[in-house]
Amino acid sequence: MSGSLSLVLFSGTDDKLMAAATLAAGAAAMDQQVNVILMFWALDAFRKDRIATAHGLAYDAARPRPNEPVENVGALPWLETFRQAKELGEMTIRACSGSLDALGLDPDELDPIVDSAGGIASFLMAAEGSQILFI
Repeated sequence: MSGSLSLVLFSGTDDKLMAAATLAAGAAAMDQQVNVILMFWALDAFRKDRIATAHGLAYDAARPRPNEPVENVGALPWLETFRQAKELGEMTIRACSGSLDALGLDPDELDPIVDSAGGIASFLMAAEGSQILFI
């Protein structure tokens, strides 16, 4: 492998989930290990009962701007892109155990694309030496 990328996903909006999925797929395609930790609103977006629903857009993506089409941003298939990233290379998606506790969620309530639950220490150990991005 030629390196690794670690993503801390905090936002649960469709536009930011798609950006994270695109980065993950690109890194996986380049034979990089990808480590993802889901926190708070991103974790909530990966719930089995909510994963297929629209999660809205970040405020700055939802504002209409001249010459910038945003009407289809919410329809981007971020979940499918994450699945493709897992098929392309080595990617681990962890649910933050602290966020699970804060949201009152059980790991069984999450979509099977989430590999495990763990704390920040386990994420940072897996991310050692990698670039860490916060989305």
